[in-house]
Amino acid sequence: MNKGPENPVTAAELDAAMPSILSAPRDAGVVRLVCTRPKPNTRNFPEVIKLTRLKGVSDDYHPKQPWLELDDGSADPRIEVSILPWRVLDLCWRERDRVTHPGDNIAVDMLLSQDDLPVGTQLSVGTAIVEVSDVPNDGCVKWKVRCGRDAYKWIITPDNLKLRLRGLYARIVQDGEVRVGDVLRRI
Repeated sequence: MNKGPENPVTAAELDAAMPSILSAPRDAGVVRLVCTRPKPNTRNFPEVIKLTRLKGVSDDYHPKQPWLELDDGSADPRIEVSILPWRVLDLCWRERDRVTHPGDNIAVDMLLSQDDLPVGTQLSVGTAIVEVSDVPNDGCVKWKVRCGRDAYKWIITPDNLKLRLRGLYARIVQDGEVRVGDVLRRI
């Protein structure tokens, strides 16, 4: 898989979708998808994932090969869980049979803006609790490849960065399970 879309989302489509994205729930939203990454560019979509402070997201390679490390080489806990707004994922992740999922662990039908969920906000999701990190998710070259140049430019514009269209990172505060259909809620 790992190819880019043949027909990526356009700037006009992104602009037209903004009212729908901004109308997403702000205090609580339904988890629409959960994902684990057992190895790079491999995705599993189980009905439930486990979040633990000791091991991060169950069946996820990320704690063993993090892109952000502490001084001792261990995974930075601020990026244990990645959460993406469902409406953005649904709009930007096209050709799902041939383009790799972006890799976010939780896709939720909720607006994840900085105004609504400032750094340090705790969220309950399933039986777990996570805390919004100060590490921004401003996309990467993989997002541009998988979702297209316009989708990448769209998420990194200064006004849109505040909306966290690419999602947010969180650290695990309380171990628990997250299922498709659970509600992610600001505490």
